[in-house]
Amino acid sequence: MLGLLYVRRGEEAATVNPLDATHRQQPASRTAEACATCGSRVAGLCHRLDAAVLDDFAADSQRFHIPAKSNVFREGDPATRAYSLVEGVVKLSRLLADGKQQVVGFRFAGDVLGYGAGKTYPFDAELLTEGHLCRIERSRLDALMRLYPQLERRLLQLCLTELSNTQDQLVTVGRRSAESRVASFLLGLVEAHRLRGPLPEDLPMPMTRSDIGDFLGLTLETVSRSFAAFKRQKLIAEPGQHKLRILNADALHRLTDGEPADV
Repeated sequence: MLGLLYVRRGEEAATVNPLDATHRQQPASRTAEACATCGSRVAGLCHRLDAAVLDDFAADSQRFHIPAKSNVFREGDPATRAYSLVEGVVKLSRLLADGKQQVVGFRFAGDVLGYGAGKTYPFDAELLTEGHLCRIERSRLDALMRLYPQLERRLLQLCLTELSNTQDQLVTVGRRSAESRVASFLLGLVEAHRLRGPLPEDLPMPMTRSDIGDFLGLTLETVSRSFAAFKRQKLIAEPGQHKLRILNADALHRLTDGEPADV
């Protein structure tokens, strides 16, 4: 999840995610096949869960597709369902009193959306790409956690990891320089993809400069200058629209540590 700032070299950020599922009444073999291809099995809530738990998830959840720029849910909607992002990238954001957008984070394949303590969703969840998701009623997910303690323990682990990542992000936004923040974001993007399989040479980056700035507490102009500086220094390249290629990860790591990139 790219609430997801890269924090420390070598530290793996677990991603929050739930359940993949096929439709009700599907044979167990088809359920296992569908769940095996979901990002949740790699790094999310379903990671290392046994067949019985997965089958119950499959029986109580529905898989669906929505196009890019669609909202999974809106801030203030009743939080009656939880979602697993099977495929795609989601932006989480809140509208502030002055009309500005605050991006809370980005979510990737396997991440959980919409599971929290409140009765309403605290932010908008907007797909930046087309997406496939699974949804389950909150009451049923709570019942499954009571039935399967391993599921409850896994969710607690993911929540604690996200809390830790959020605390680290506050330090990053509050104490790091602009270029250090952007370098941290780019390394976090690399980590998000690495957790989900082999890294492609060119990483998808569907978020805009404005989205990145709203996430890092920077202006659009500052983010653009940082990207331009990184390209001049041959730390990154952008081989196509919404594509990122990391050319010098070590230099980006040094920037996140407050050191010059060319040491």
